[in-house]
Amino acid sequence: MHNIFIIYTGGTIGMVQDEETGTFIPFDFELIEKNLPDLSRLNYELTVHSFDPIIDSSNMRPSIWLEMAKIIRDNYTKYDGFVVLHGSDTMAFSASMLSFLLEGLQKPVIFSGSQLPIGEIRTDARENLMTALEIASAKKDGRSIIQEVCILFDNKLFRGNRSFKYNSDKFEAFRSPNYPVLAEAGIHIRYNEEVLLNNDDKEFICHYDIDNQVGVLKLFPGISTETIEAVLNSNVRSIVMETFGSGNTMTDKWFLDLLEGAIKSGKNILDISQCKVGSVELGRYETSQGLQTIGVLNGYDMTFETAVTKLMYLQGELSSQEEVAHWVQQPIRGELTKND
Repeated sequence: MHNIFIIYTGGTIGMVQDEETGTFIPFDFELIEKNLPDLSRLNYELTVHSFDPIIDSSNMRPSIWLEMAKIIRDNYTKYDGFVVLHGSDTMAFSASMLSFLLEGLQKPVIFSGSQLPIGEIRTDARENLMTALEIASAKKDGRSIIQEVCILFDNKLFRGNRSFKYNSDKFEAFRSPNYPVLAEAGIHIRYNEEVLLNNDDKEFICHYDIDNQVGVLKLFPGISTETIEAVLNSNVRSIVMETFGSGNTMTDKWFLDLLEGAIKSGKNILDISQCKVGSVELGRYETSQGLQTIGVLNGYDMTFETAVTKLMYLQGELSSQEEVAHWVQQPIRGELTKND
């Protein structure tokens, strides 16, 4: 008998159609076996924790991330694995943050959801949930095969902090172009064991501090001085700067002077690419050499979702800006690949 803990936060997967109004409303996920009778055929003992009230994922926030982490901490020794049912819009943010808050996981935490409600005829909810449960319970030689936070969607298992939602109209909603798929479900579930995290020798630690003083500066041709100044002068500790290509920006002196002034004032500026595939390579082109000189940090191939949540996590853990600057450029949960 596999003991699996399901955390239902909200999202499309838990909706049913109201017969009178035709609108989609949440159903009591405690009645999951009634809605999915096939579950009774599996050797699972399921415990369901539903958020009350349930949360549209667009309303996700740090306090809810902490609540999810604490629920997993409190039940960690009692269950073989955890499935988090979550709206897809901000799932990559939540999976990334949980990967940082839950250090040394030796059990799977599988985020999943659906593009259509569970009661719809063509829904992807049933397949996603059943596969997530199977992966959450999977063991080999007495240990969990998956020992990290993942996203399961459309028969593919992705590392949570390597994923992003790219499509709101297809069942194939997520991608992870900078890191291989961890597992793929067909007739059998095939695990790509060479790319999985192994935490066998690590201690499980749940972290509790998040500092959301993070800003975002997305560059575009013709961006005004006033816009850049507004972001750089905002009351934040760190700024994620979304740049062109492999980390390039304009080379105008006024722009570099503004960045340097923000860095000298104590802010960290992290360079990530607007491209979904590839990595930042500071200094490769003339258009990024100046950034390296003034102390802009290298975000390598981190997703936007991971860059933001990793900075929030590190700022919660570390009071020193220098320590945050160091660790944001190091892989700590498999979230980036260094190319230097």
